[in-house]
Amino acid sequence: MSAAAHKEWRPSGNPWVITLVVTLAAFMEVLDTTIVNVSLPHIAGSLSVSNDESTWALTTYLVANGIVLTISGALSRMIGRKRYFLICIAVFTLASLGCGMATEFWQLILFRALQGFFGGGLQPTQQAIILDTFPPEKRGTAFSVTAIAIVVAPILGPVVGGYLTDTYSWHWIFLINVPIGVLTIFGVMQTVEDPPWIEEERQQGTRFDYIGTGFIVLALAGLELFIDRGEQYDWFDSSFIRWSAGISAIGFFFGIYWMLYAKNPVVNLRVFKDRNFAVGTLNMGLMGFVLYGSAVLIPQFAQQQLGYNATWSGLVLAPGAVLLVMLIPVSAKLSGFIPAKYLVMWGGFCLAAALLYSHGITPDIDYQEMAIMRAAQTVGLAFLFVPISTIAYATLPRELNGDATALFTMVRNVMGSVGISVSTALVTNQGQVRASYLSEHMTPLNEPFNTTLQQIERAFVDLGFSAAQAASLAPARLYQMMTEQVMVLAYADAFLITAGLALLIVPLAMLFTGAKVQGGGPSH
Repeated sequence: MSAAAHKEWRPSGNPWVITLVVTLAAFMEVLDTTIVNVSLPHIAGSLSVSNDESTWALTTYLVANGIVLTISGALSRMIGRKRYFLICIAVFTLASLGCGMATEFWQLILFRALQGFFGGGLQPTQQAIILDTFPPEKRGTAFSVTAIAIVVAPILGPVVGGYLTDTYSWHWIFLINVPIGVLTIFGVMQTVEDPPWIEEERQQGTRFDYIGTGFIVLALAGLELFIDRGEQYDWFDSSFIRWSAGISAIGFFFGIYWMLYAKNPVVNLRVFKDRNFAVGTLNMGLMGFVLYGSAVLIPQFAQQQLGYNATWSGLVLAPGAVLLVMLIPVSAKLSGFIPAKYLVMWGGFCLAAALLYSHGITPDIDYQEMAIMRAAQTVGLAFLFVPISTIAYATLPRELNGDATALFTMVRNVMGSVGISVSTALVTNQGQVRASYLSEHMTPLNEPFNTTLQQIERAFVDLGFSAAQAASLAPARLYQMMTEQVMVLAYADAFLITAGLALLIVPLAMLFTGAKVQGGGPSH
């Protein structure tokens, strides 16, 4: 088929129905990246494993997911995009059923690996289908639907996971995927079709790049193990972490070299020669880091410091999710007449300002104020995903959409994993730093320390304790107060650092060009 015919191709079905169907599959998969987080203590208790061991249910998923994200374009070309998409949905659904029915921990790990491996193909394939379904000038509106899956799902994950775990059992966080998966399979079979160039590439029978795939496995598996297990294993003090980091570095170095010079690489890295795509990928990586990293901080603070249960810690995020759903269509509408890079700059500034506001977190903060903090953060996120996605693909030829969506999604998800790990590590490390500083002042030689200790003793006496009992209990109470204050300061520091990273989006957005998109419209 000629290039002109390729350019004019459009699917026979309603493009909005296609978008909704494929987005449902991506939503289901993205939800599973965070839905497990608040349920890990329940899983550990139910399957008789430690809390540390239970986190492998998340790590295994992320490792398998990250690997497949990158090679999904090649797999689509090899077996056909629609067929590959259907296989991914079907096995992901069956693996979800297996996770929900697991009675032993090894079973859960096995099915989580299958979930991650086949779920990894859903996001990039969904985006590639949308890119081929809509002309460039209409992609902004289509990506507003995609944003519901990509941006809202990680926020809703803890809400849904907490409710299902507290109300029913942790098994249901996986079982809810089954009816959604079955419905999506029938929807894809009826609406989605492969564009002609995908069928032509499949018929050509290009040899699969096993060497490049091997390097990707080493690079991303090592990286995921390094970032996800580093905190538990004390980073480079652990030989396991050192080996993971070393294997990842080797995989990246030789993998990049191979894929730049191989005749038919598993993924075409030359898509990064397109400036808008390269800058868009950097911005999306930063957004993924901040999105996932900040989303874990407030529920974690609510559970560990304020004693919220899984449901209520998740519900802290709910108002922000609702606001995000309301603002994403506004962002898509504005992208029609405001240059995308200015929307991205505005979104980065709003996100950084909201995280700076969250820096003012206090020990006596209530539900309402925490919900407002998270809702403020989602304002910035609403003005990032759609404009970044639209301009990133604006100047790429359609034949590169498969490789581009695979790399774009991989960077976002990997950076999201890094964001979760770094945020958790920041809280731990800053807690140690703050504790070291405050403990220097907890000495009888410090007058404020003596005054506070005496006030606590008097409070115990007023409660009916004897003077001797009050003198014995006061130091322990003061230490408890210090520990609470240390953790609040640690979370405040984590918000401040993520605010600084979010602000980097603003200057990066200035690097977008105003080149013409494929098809004639402006890329803004």
